[in-house]
Amino acid sequence: MDHSGHGMVMDLPPFTLGRGLAFSAEPFFLITCLLGLGLYAWGVVRLRRRGDTWPVARTFSYVIGVLTILLVMCTRLNDYGMVMFSVHMVQHMIISMLSPILILLGAPVTLALRALPTAGRGRKGPRELLLMLLHSRYMRVITHPLFTIPMFIASLYALYFTPLFDFLMGSKTGHIAMMVHFLAVGVVFFWPIIGVDPGPHRPGHLMRMLELFAGMPFHAFFGIALMMASTPMVNTFLHPPASLGVDPLSDQNSAGGIAWAFSEVPSVLVLIALLFQWYGSEKRHARRKDRQADRDGDKELAEYNAYLASLNARQG
Repeated sequence: MDHSGHGMVMDLPPFTLGRGLAFSAEPFFLITCLLGLGLYAWGVVRLRRRGDTWPVARTFSYVIGVLTILLVMCTRLNDYGMVMFSVHMVQHMIISMLSPILILLGAPVTLALRALPTAGRGRKGPRELLLMLLHSRYMRVITHPLFTIPMFIASLYALYFTPLFDFLMGSKTGHIAMMVHFLAVGVVFFWPIIGVDPGPHRPGHLMRMLELFAGMPFHAFFGIALMMASTPMVNTFLHPPASLGVDPLSDQNSAGGIAWAFSEVPSVLVLIALLFQWYGSEKRHARRKDRQADRDGDKELAEYNAYLASLNARQG
């Protein structure tokens, strides 16, 4: 007997990590991820061939980020995630909170802008279209905190606590759409906070930290709500296959614990990355000031000293 149109048999054996990590390709995500890796590799090779450098750390971060998507969508974790709330929550947390951070730190948009050729005067190629998108009103809206934070929160409460979740889980297309949504929401939420790529909103580092911590408590509350619930709250996982030996309420409580615990992971990762970015920004600013001082004989300091001298003269 199939479940939710996915072609998954109802007599899945009890979940173990080994069974969960067995390869089980989901075609859409497999093709998309391989295409993403291939295009990124093309960009890096193109830069190297013309003598430009590209940080190895960015490549490493991007590749690991894409591999985390493959981990949860192209293994049997995806099969078990259709019938076990706890496994589904692992998928959700990774694809919405870990994968976006790693991919954004890989700066794929910056790589594309550097690798793609210019189309020439009066013409519009892929690079020009990408720049138009980056500077569009649409991007200004979907990366603004007034949009990203409510969307980040609504993706939990408005999805899981309404019939929408059961509807999406009822078909393969709906399930893929939901996972794409989780990934997209994670990207637009973390992009203004931690993204290396250029974007419409680039607040100061302190404001970025505030944006991060504005969303995380709601994530923790969502996990606690699932942990403390005395009845199953999602119909999709109400009747797991008997072969799994899973109690739906216990499984739901486990899912809540995973959501609650995982909310700390991106907070720590983003905070560390932000501190490094802040430190790097201050160093670059200091170097610019030093170069400016070398060019103009430290004009700013001379003007300040002259100002102090004028004050002393007036007081004398």
